[in-house]
Amino acid sequence: MSTITLSSANPTGLKVDAVVIGVAAGDDGITLLPGGQAVDKALKGALIETLSHLGASGKADELTKLATYGRAKAPVVVAVGTGTPGEPGSPQYREALRRAAGTAARSLSGVGSAAFALPAENAAEAAAVAEGILLGAYAFTDYKTGDAPAPLAAVTLVGPGVKAKAVKDAVARAEVVATAVNRARDWVNTPPRDLFPKAFAELATRLGKGAKLEVEVLDEKALAKGGYGGLIGVGQGSANPPRLVRLSYRPSRARKHVALIGKGITFDSGGLSLKPSDGMVTMKCDMGGAAAVVAAVLAVAELAPKVAVTAYAAMAENMPSGEAQRPSDVITIYGGKTVEVLNTDAEGRLVLADAMVRAGEDEPDLMVDVATLTGAAVVALGTRVSGVMSNDDELPLKMRDLAEDAGEQMWPLPLPAELREKLDSPIADLANIGDRNGGALQAGLFLKEFVPDGLAWAHLDIAGPAFNESEPFGYTPKGGTGAAVRTLIRLVDEVAADTL
Repeated sequence: MSTITLSSANPTGLKVDAVVIGVAAGDDGITLLPGGQAVDKALKGALIETLSHLGASGKADELTKLATYGRAKAPVVVAVGTGTPGEPGSPQYREALRRAAGTAARSLSGVGSAAFALPAENAAEAAAVAEGILLGAYAFTDYKTGDAPAPLAAVTLVGPGVKAKAVKDAVARAEVVATAVNRARDWVNTPPRDLFPKAFAELATRLGKGAKLEVEVLDEKALAKGGYGGLIGVGQGSANPPRLVRLSYRPSRARKHVALIGKGITFDSGGLSLKPSDGMVTMKCDMGGAAAVVAAVLAVAELAPKVAVTAYAAMAENMPSGEAQRPSDVITIYGGKTVEVLNTDAEGRLVLADAMVRAGEDEPDLMVDVATLTGAAVVALGTRVSGVMSNDDELPLKMRDLAEDAGEQMWPLPLPAELREKLDSPIADLANIGDRNGGALQAGLFLKEFVPDGLAWAHLDIAGPAFNESEPFGYTPKGGTGAAVRTLIRLVDEVAADTL
């Protein structure tokens, strides 16, 4: 990952390969954002005029490069657009900076060093720029055999106040957060032949122990003995048996306890309810929820807030075989509820149910599950917005705001009581699917059945944002995105501050 140095020097005097500045779109043309004035002065006040002649409009993700012709030590100035970024101090403004920094960092792949003279007027802005740089410079090259361009390595964040302790601390925190997001991206991008449940569990165990977390792993024998019928049922068709991983951060004098549960289907063929071949191509991302909660708890352990956090990663591979569970089978979820499996491709809710009941035994104050759960959520919200459902009327709104503050998009969805009867089964406590109308909501209602009475719970359906099949944008690469990691870390902050 790129390394970030802080400097209050004039960016035109730094010996770097490029200087990055920000421009915004306006009714009267482009405007220069704070941080770029020294570059404009070095170019004799002609920066905006020159960019306009080159066709720059300031729209988001737009890049315009121009030579300095010796007027700065860097040979190139990179002007990156922020669109209409909103008011300074707002989450929208910080996200515009984060996205612009990411766009520039992606464009500088293969370049040795760069100075970023984007707005860094305070700790929050500096952190947003640093996050954008570190997320935008990400590249997954583990399986490339040629000489791929190296990500931007050396970065200097320039601003008059960046040497202040608050800014230094904010940038250091941004590095922890970006590392967590990029770690989750790596896991989502890893081919399923290499990241099957046992391998994922071993990786989580090694990292958890390295972070001094409490680690517990239930293998297929322990799961069968314990009555984890969801994990056993989903995983029984695969040669790679399931795992339930529990990673616990328990600081002294912790005031509250947050449980994070992640769906970890390392590959989803649909089981005997087989997906079409095109629908399987991206199904290595079906463990994005588990990746998010594991990465988040590792980051939390490094940031060390005074709140206990436990991550539960329910890992299985959903495959068709002579051993696979069949549509119309009845399984018993951990804790005793029975489920008629009408569709084996609605498997994520089965493994989550096991993990949620287990998490409830640890008596948390708040439970949040994260899952690439339903295509219906993608139909409703598109590919960049996660759905939030809850048994608490206020929690989805709070999650939406926390996500926005962290740079993610989430939107509250209801859990209509009248849809619950769609999950009724004539032979079991409930069925794993209802009809096709309101599929994301019915999935949420199914999960709600496994939340202990009186416990606040939120369900994050990240099916859309977890994997970007289109071209990169901002700081978001093609492939795994690390969706929900930043929101989960931000959530823990709020719980630690006793403001949630």
